[in-house]
Parts: sequence; C-alpha cells; structure tokens
Amino acid sequence: MTGLLKRFMAVLMLVLLALPVAAVQPDEVLDDPLLEERARDLSKGLRCLVCRNESIDESNAGLARDLRLLVRERLVAGDSDDEVIAFVVDRYGEYVLLRPTSDGANMLLWAAGPIMLLLAALTGFFYLRKRASAPAPTEAALTEEERQRLRELLDE
Repeated sequence: MTGLLKRFMAVLMLVLLALPVAAVQPDEVLDDPLLEERARDLSKGLRCLVCRNESIDESNAGLARDLRLLVRERLVAGDSDDEVIAFVVDRYGEYVLLRPTSDGANMLLWAAGPIMLLLAALTGFFYLRKRASAPAPTEAALTEEERQRLRELLDE
C-alpha cells in the first residue's frame, strides 16, 4: 500500500505543478473577498507588457505587479470594472487588453485575415481557370541547322 500511496502522491504533485500559478503576492490581496475576486477577474484580461501573452495575474514581472496594484487601488476607490479597464487602457493603450475590442481601427485587423484568405482563394481560382482554358503548348520541330548543331554538341 505504501508504494501505491507514493505513486499517487507523485502523480498529484505533477498535476499540481502543471496548473497555472498565479503570481499575486500575499501583500497584494485585498481584505474584501468580493473586491479581490473582481480584481482577479480583471487581472486575467489584462496583458503583461513585459511578458507579452501572459496576463498580469500570471506574470511575476515588476510591471505586472504594478498593474495588479493599480487595479486593486482603483477598485478600492470605488471604480466599476469598466472604469478600471478604461483607466488602464487610457494609460497603457489598447495593447494591454488580452482580448482587444473589435470596433474602430481594430475592425480592419480582425477582418484582415479572412479578407486575405478570400483574396488568395479568388486569385487561385481565376489562375487555375485561365490556365485550364489556355491552349496547349505546341512543340516546334527543330530546324536542320539546330539538329546539326545538337549533333555537334553531343559528339564532343
């Protein structure tokens, strides 16, 4: 039974190591559990500007810590979730959002991929259609001069 228990504990440890670890430090945690939950939810949607594709909730970077503290500060001040996000976006730009908005100039970025795919498909379709309807290439026979020159080159 001891061997089975050891194996179970080893598997449990591996599973726990594979789980994402939040980088929130104990001194950052708010006393109010509702505010802390809101702060965690907001932090999961904000990008660490140092780590790029990691949320500030997961990042250990100093800037991520500053952003986590800023979010908590704004929540304690009484801001709504939208006001906190707007404040952070005003300060750091829309790049700080892990899921950018799909309005305004970003609409072009959201649509660029499908538009390019459609253009590539249309270009390929018309190219293949034109190629299929093109006359087959005809092979011109060699003239007597060309045959003689070819024999000379091959004999050398």
